[in-house]
Amino acid sequence: MPSRYASLSRPDLATLVPELLLIGQLIDRSGMAWCIAAWGREEMAQVAIEEWAGSSPVYTRRMQRALRYEGTDVVTIFKGLQLDIGAPPQFMDFRYDVQDPWHGTFHLDHCGALMDVEPMGVSYVRSMCHDIEDPTFDATAVATNPKAQVRPVHRPPRTPADRHPHCAWTVTIDESHPEVTPLPPYHVIARTRAAGLELDPIDPADEGAADYSGPLVSDVDFAAFSHSALVRIADEVCLQMHLLNLSFVHAVRRRATDDEQALEIATRQLVGVAGIAAERIARALRTDDPMRVLELHPLLNPAAYVDATVEGTTLTVRPSPAWEDAAWIALCGPARVRPLQALLRAVDPHLDVEVEGSPWRWTASVVRRDEPAPEADEVSVTRLSTGSSFAFESRRSLPITPV
Repeated sequence: MPSRYASLSRPDLATLVPELLLIGQLIDRSGMAWCIAAWGREEMAQVAIEEWAGSSPVYTRRMQRALRYEGTDVVTIFKGLQLDIGAPPQFMDFRYDVQDPWHGTFHLDHCGALMDVEPMGVSYVRSMCHDIEDPTFDATAVATNPKAQVRPVHRPPRTPADRHPHCAWTVTIDESHPEVTPLPPYHVIARTRAAGLELDPIDPADEGAADYSGPLVSDVDFAAFSHSALVRIADEVCLQMHLLNLSFVHAVRRRATDDEQALEIATRQLVGVAGIAAERIARALRTDDPMRVLELHPLLNPAAYVDATVEGTTLTVRPSPAWEDAAWIALCGPARVRPLQALLRAVDPHLDVEVEGSPWRWTASVVRRDEPAPEADEVSVTRLSTGSSFAFESRRSLPITPV
């Protein structure tokens, strides 16, 4: 099935891709609040570890293959981070240095996640920057080389309180290192339909860069990629979100007292991120068309994963690989309208949906109400993240050479 992103111009795609990467980061800002409410800070941290460790090795390898930069060295690891929803550009402002193929460093000039967590207190900072980062950085690196170790030079809690850069890390690949093995959730996520989904190949004849096989650059210039490459990147980033969500839901189900609690937390996560994502997409593409935003929203993408059609003011959803995985779209339907309401109301608070059909094959008609609806609590919670209003800036893309 052709990508829905193919209808966008190359400049609009270059604008949208970093937005999608940032939206992926906001999945956690939406979901973890409800995990804290259910089980407390320490168990929330364990959910985050399982969530990222289960999904990141899968989607990291997918992007390597798609953009032809597969390898076993530090440069490959750094390129992967630049195209990872766990490290969206500028919001998580990674700065890289490469000493040789097996040694590198990075620091964060700005860490949006830290800005979100610092007001919550030292214990939350330590959970994120120590308990979660230690296993998940290595889990991401294992996708490139199981002998890679990512270790802190310094990290928060910040001393002094305004310390810059926010943190600094070394990356070392050495045959003497014990081999890192994936955590158990990885084996669950690797078997999903999302993990093995086939997407259209990049057209090498299209104008612009067809891959990232060249030098590592300081800031990825998405405008330099071809239209075909940007379409594939957008689809892959949406698939990263689905894989992360599947891993999140797997971790939630392992802790939930029953199916009802698991469904509630998963739905609240989707409602929160759906609203903020729609708002950011509409703003980035300068559109007030709710159906266009719906068509481009990660909920419905990639098209090869979610079988849906947007025509006029109607959304039609059919069985798909996403339904088989019990992905986001399975949380929507005749009896589950809140995610769609949050998405549409981010564009126009007067909008509502009327849904008919079965849980796996349904039609949603968008209607307008006289009175504007209040913002969903889940969207308001996600809006507390600085990522909800973060603005990207124009930067030069410079090659990074070994020092």
